[in-house]
Amino acid sequence: MLRGHLSRANRQWSEFSPSVQALAIFSGPEHYITPAWYPEKAASGKVVPTWNYAVVHAYGPLRVIEDPAWLLTHLRSLTDTHETSRDSPWSVNDAPADFIATLVKGIVGIELPIERLEGKWKVSQNQNEPTRASVARGLQALDTEASLAMRDLVNGERP
Repeated sequence: MLRGHLSRANRQWSEFSPSVQALAIFSGPEHYITPAWYPEKAASGKVVPTWNYAVVHAYGPLRVIEDPAWLLTHLRSLTDTHETSRDSPWSVNDAPADFIATLVKGIVGIELPIERLEGKWKVSQNQNEPTRASVARGLQALDTEASLAMRDLVNGERP
């Protein structure tokens, strides 16, 4: 089950069709792969650029929730999850109740019971070992968060 909320001003919550499954997309590491990293470039030149990626699609019927008690519980849970590691965590109870009640009126909750998951990744797994190693070295040399995350996937490691 995915739970979240949207601004009441965001028309997406009111313009969906309950008869059509909703889709939530979770994108993982992704990166451009230059053919310059392929050993085959020097041998034959028969290479092209590509894009490596990892993604998961979650499908299910969307449910809209306008119940203030549900929304307040949701906001407390969300805040507690993200504040727990702080030395002095903020709590919804730290703000005046009437202020929070006004803000709750400005949002709607959504739930997406997951009925189907589809995952896809393209991380140079179709290449031979020397090419994958060369791609990983190229990504390592870029030394960015995105390139290192993709390097880990190309090397068969979890990000």
